[in-house]
Amino acid sequence: MDQVIQQMKEIFKEIPFGIEHTLKVLKNAEEIMAGENVSDKARELISIAAILHDIGAVEAQRKYGSIEGVYQEKEGPAVARRILEKEELDSKDIERICYIIGNHHTPSKIDGLDFQIQWEADLLENLTVIDKQKEQQKLKKCIEENFKTASGKKIAYERFILD
Repeated sequence: MDQVIQQMKEIFKEIPFGIEHTLKVLKNAEEIMAGENVSDKARELISIAAILHDIGAVEAQRKYGSIEGVYQEKEGPAVARRILEKEELDSKDIERICYIIGNHHTPSKIDGLDFQIQWEADLLENLTVIDKQKEQQKLKKCIEENFKTASGKKIAYERFILD
């Protein structure tokens, strides 16, 4: 896991806020997993997906001049695969992580608890830019529509809902 974090930091050296965002998403994933019944194996894969979820941003910026989600999804899996193959992960696990990375801005592609936890962990971080005081209804609606795990929903309510 440490090597994956180091690889991520190396790739993001040109976009330092990417490192900070990624480490916050990883922390969120760990918090959600702590409250859910997640096996050790699944924890490892979810953590790696969290560490690498935005790994396509630098390549997207280079190729398209944008780090929009669609470009991250397009470029992320190839970058992640190069890192994961060095880690000697099982090919099935690499494919799963790459699937999540390649679809992490597309909620209709969520097809399992691992992906759901990644989605929620990233969303928890992305919601921090919304004005809590002014946007309570918007936040409640977002939480209800996007959070499926009991732990993720609880964390979201604690962080963002004032009443």
